[in-house]
Amino acid sequence: MARIIAERLVTSLFVIFGSTILVFTILYVLPGDPVDSIIDPSVATPEMVENLRKELGIDQPYHVRLIHYFSDLFRGDFGQSLVNSTPVLPQIIEQFPKTLALTIVSSCISIIVGITLGVLSAVHRNKTIDVLARMIGLFGISMPTFWTGILLILIFSVALGWLPSLGSDGWQTLILPSFTLGIIGAGFIIRMVRNSMLEVISENFITTLRAKGLTERAIMYRHALKNALIPALTMMGMMIGDMLAGTVIIETVFSRQGIGRLIADAIMASDLPVVQGVIFFTAILYILINLIVDLSYSAIDPRVRRSILHD
Repeated sequence: MARIIAERLVTSLFVIFGSTILVFTILYVLPGDPVDSIIDPSVATPEMVENLRKELGIDQPYHVRLIHYFSDLFRGDFGQSLVNSTPVLPQIIEQFPKTLALTIVSSCISIIVGITLGVLSAVHRNKTIDVLARMIGLFGISMPTFWTGILLILIFSVALGWLPSLGSDGWQTLILPSFTLGIIGAGFIIRMVRNSMLEVISENFITTLRAKGLTERAIMYRHALKNALIPALTMMGMMIGDMLAGTVIIETVFSRQGIGRLIADAIMASDLPVVQGVIFFTAILYILINLIVDLSYSAIDPRVRRSILHD
């Protein structure tokens, strides 16, 4: 087991290393000069621009800047913002709890709604609850995130006045953005759990359990559901990572603070150190989440546990 964990950790390090190089390269070749966002081009002289580029180190060639960037990362230095000259890492740490709260609540909504409706849809196939669950799933999958967020704002904030639509102060401001993200993830989980449950229900061991006299409730929720959740678990892990990325749109639509809003503002200001820092931080979280999901297979599927012990 320890060897499997070590191998996956090594693989994760290579993924982080490769994704960091890829992001650095993309930002390097993008058009535009970060200096233009710091000083007004209409009043800047060539000498001022050149001195500032040297001060920021962006006048150096690609390989030199990449080496310096990695050496700083190994020391825990994510660089400094080009706009306000403050360290990037403290900005990320300050904004991350707001994004974490949004991601956790959204994930809980997705998992609870998705699993519940997916199981009910499979158990009561072709009945009213099945049709309703599939409609909710189709809505979650099909609707763009920003459109769903604006629709919820119009209904629950503008028309009904029940919930605040903007800001990140208080738990009330968390409801609409969390539900916006959650319903999208729930749509994918509903379809995955429903299909998995229908496949498991048709297996021979379900027929055997019925022959032994087990109740239908025990068969569905104690045996079939446990096996049906195995393929859905991968989607849940990926979904949590996708929600971290989806916060860029959600936090912009709802004017919330967080790392999604932080990177959106940094992109608009061409603040490359902040963009690189947030992407690197998010990549680490995404990989750690998927690593935990991979290892959790052994707790759900005995076959995986036996194969790991055999290895």
